[in-house]
Amino acid sequence: MLNVLITGSGGQLGKSIKELSSEYEYNFVFANKNELNILNGGKIKEYIDKHKINCIINCASYTNVDKAENDKKLADDINHQGIKIIAKLSKINNIKLIHISSDYVFDGKNYKPYKEEDKTAPCSTYGQTKLNGEKAIIELNMKNSIIIRTSWLYSNYANNFLKTILSLAKKNNELNIIYDQIGTPTYALDLAKMILDILEKINNQNTEIYHYSNEGVASWYDFAKEIINIQNVKCLINPIESYKYKTLAKRPHYSILNKAKIKKDFDIIVPYWKDSLIKCLKEMS
Repeated sequence: MLNVLITGSGGQLGKSIKELSSEYEYNFVFANKNELNILNGGKIKEYIDKHKINCIINCASYTNVDKAENDKKLADDINHQGIKIIAKLSKINNIKLIHISSDYVFDGKNYKPYKEEDKTAPCSTYGQTKLNGEKAIIELNMKNSIIIRTSWLYSNYANNFLKTILSLAKKNNELNIIYDQIGTPTYALDLAKMILDILEKINNQNTEIYHYSNEGVASWYDFAKEIINIQNVKCLINPIESYKYKTLAKRPHYSILNKAKIKKDFDIIVPYWKDSLIKCLKEMS
């Protein structure tokens, strides 16, 4: 029986896993950042011993991309140092580890979907701290450990692009949205289901990296237009270039992820992003 610890359970992925947890015959232990600080190795060890944890899904993450530029230490603590602690404890205690990373480990200069082995080159502090976290796991080279890079996560939980657009569209007649950053929106519930479906199948001798997002391609403009159209909100969405919307952190212009490896290794079917968006909006309403 898998005894699964979910760190960072207060975020949208952690909450999505919790929503699906009753469908799986695992013993789940959910710990949000107030209950379990991932920088506290002694506390994590306490959880491991008390609940006989043999699997950790690390959803804890510093995700404010712009704020990270002025908050480098905290971003690195959560996305790198905390991961190093979890990984070391996982190795010592022979624990299966699933860690969530990001498409922002790439610089966005590719012209075809990024494969797991493609060169990383983050263009933001957030991206660099996520890459540092990956490296901390890879250096330990643990068996039964996987890193899942995902992109543009949204859900009916926490703050995300979907909820921001819905909120702004109700207050404004028109919105200017960037059209020259290309990626794939990913429904957190789809990612959560995939993780729970493959848990028992994870059986590798060395750390493996996988890419997972929904199928398809979109710009932030496309994503916003689809949200507005599905909800039938009267708001004009205007496409603008990135330089017209100044942000503290630079974003990759292209961060589509190639999912061939995860589909082949675990025999999974990945939903199309527009279909998942419809499902999410139905659930929200």
